[in-house]
Amino acid sequence: MTSKKKLILIPAAVLVVAVLAYALRPAPVPATVVRVERGPFTEYVEEEGYTTLRNPYVVSAPVAGYLRRVTLEEGDTVGVEDLLFELEPSPAPALDARSLEEARARVNAAQARLHAVEAEAEARELERQYAEKEYERTESLYRRDAVPASQLELWRDRRDRARTAERAARNSVEVARFEVAQARSSIDVSQGRRVDAEDDIIRVRSPLDGVVLARHRRDEGPVQSGESVLEIGDLSFLEVRVDLLSMDAVRVRPGMEVILSRWGGGRDLAATVRRVDPAGFERISALGVEEQRVPVRIDFAEDRAEWERLGTGYRVEARFILWHEDDALQIPAGALFHKDGKPSVFVVEDNRARLRKVETDRRSGIRLRVVSGLDENETVIAHPADRIEDGTRVSPEMRDFRSRRMGSVPP
Repeated sequence: MTSKKKLILIPAAVLVVAVLAYALRPAPVPATVVRVERGPFTEYVEEEGYTTLRNPYVVSAPVAGYLRRVTLEEGDTVGVEDLLFELEPSPAPALDARSLEEARARVNAAQARLHAVEAEAEARELERQYAEKEYERTESLYRRDAVPASQLELWRDRRDRARTAERAARNSVEVARFEVAQARSSIDVSQGRRVDAEDDIIRVRSPLDGVVLARHRRDEGPVQSGESVLEIGDLSFLEVRVDLLSMDAVRVRPGMEVILSRWGGGRDLAATVRRVDPAGFERISALGVEEQRVPVRIDFAEDRAEWERLGTGYRVEARFILWHEDDALQIPAGALFHKDGKPSVFVVEDNRARLRKVETDRRSGIRLRVVSGLDENETVIAHPADRIEDGTRVSPEMRDFRSRRMGSVPP
């Protein structure tokens, strides 16, 4: 082969090899990238809650009796001392035929005893009248020295004993009359009849100005002492209860800012933490996981007119503001992964992925606050694929992660 041919074939072979190498090299891996940005950053805890009253009043029957029909309904307004419901004495149960005949027999026996003691009282009255007349006659004779003093003393004693016997007989008559009335009451009242006298009615009145929240009893009928009838309360003392996970509750403090959203109104409501309960409880989640929850009480920070449509037991979503910074360096949480146990990201430089160790400390929804390792306006891969390694060529597609919906985060 001549030198001239070699000079022609060698460059051609190199060109073919270069073309083949370029054609066979791995294609760039598609990757979504975002810029490292600065802006407002809020760390928060979000959980569902419900409205409740701080001091509801459950009005119960003060004594056992017969409840008259309750006309108040849920939502009705009541004032202090307004009538809530009325109680009658419980009617006696009706007697069966045998018990009724026995009761009638007791009435007859009581009436017979009454007639007997009335006759005894009449006899004692006659004896008292006779003793008084004899005493008066003896006293007249004694004044004329016709009888001795001992005779006068004898009739005075008989007169006094006759008077005492008559009073005892009269008392026996009264006792017998009470026994007759008692025996008759077992017949008159025991037939299930209700009380007609208004003096025997117990009227239960409202202890405060408020509304009826619940009506536990509506229809008339017997009630036991302490049985709940109505629940009333003042809606101006409405609050929100949120049951937080215990690991989140330890980060919440009284006075902390809260944003209430998705309650049905046109805008979010400002609120503050009033109290974190000292005792938690166990609750089974929808997935069957045992969770330790802690009740947190929240007060509204706005005028009543802004949330007057809320009642007790309404659902809300509460966002507890744990920390806020107006100018924080941040990246999407999906960009972070762990390499050799250290948090890392892929930074895109000249269309190649470069591994970078970073440090983050706080999270807000899908965003992480960057402490070190990145600078503003650098680009990172939002969701690194398994094929991407340090130095891998990538085909970046820019996205603005702040423009995507990340939940309602306060500015």
